[in-house]
Amino acid sequence: MLATLGKPLVALALTALLGGATVVLAHDNEPAADCVTATQSATQATLRDLWIGHIFWVRNVALETMAHDDAAAKVAEGEVVANARQIAASIEPFYGKAGSDALMNLLVEHYGAVKAHIDATDAADKDKQAAAAKSLTDNAGHIADFLSGANPNLPRATVVSLFVGHGAHHMSQDQQIKDRQFAQEAKTWAAMREHMYVIADALTGAIAKQFPDKFN
Repeated sequence: MLATLGKPLVALALTALLGGATVVLAHDNEPAADCVTATQSATQATLRDLWIGHIFWVRNVALETMAHDDAAAKVAEGEVVANARQIAASIEPFYGKAGSDALMNLLVEHYGAVKAHIDATDAADKDKQAAAAKSLTDNAGHIADFLSGANPNLPRATVVSLFVGHGAHHMSQDQQIKDRQFAQEAKTWAAMREHMYVIADALTGAIAKQFPDKFN
């Protein structure tokens, strides 16, 4: 079921965040023009790449942790942190150093909850899994508070849904890796990748609406 989360959330995010931003009305007999600029397209591509990097390296942490390869897990974890810094830095041109630092702290909190779930899953500790799941849900609310407060084009409820879904994908993936259900995990990975595109595109669209002069 978790692997199907992406499709309804795609519709939700695009309706709430991008629906009125990508097409302008035609004037008289002129055809409708796509108002996505080259700058917006480049920003979208960058954010997609960064968020895919997040799930790629977190997956490596899960794989190496459950393989009990501490050296490989440490390298992967270092890449998770480096990627988080890049994601946080990507919003600095719009929200300043304070905004970038705030997002970095939230991404650290997010990864802490994810890593706690990986470790709990590896140990088959259901109580710690449940605690990590709660931390992920709480973090989704914290991220939503920050993003909706910074950008009025990011409704809190929508952002919560996006990041709760993202956390659910992480947890599903952890269990599938632990159980060596790699065919199912491949489907979860595909859904995670699609979901990262939704998050990246939603952020891009909302920022472009808020700062149109930076995207002309």
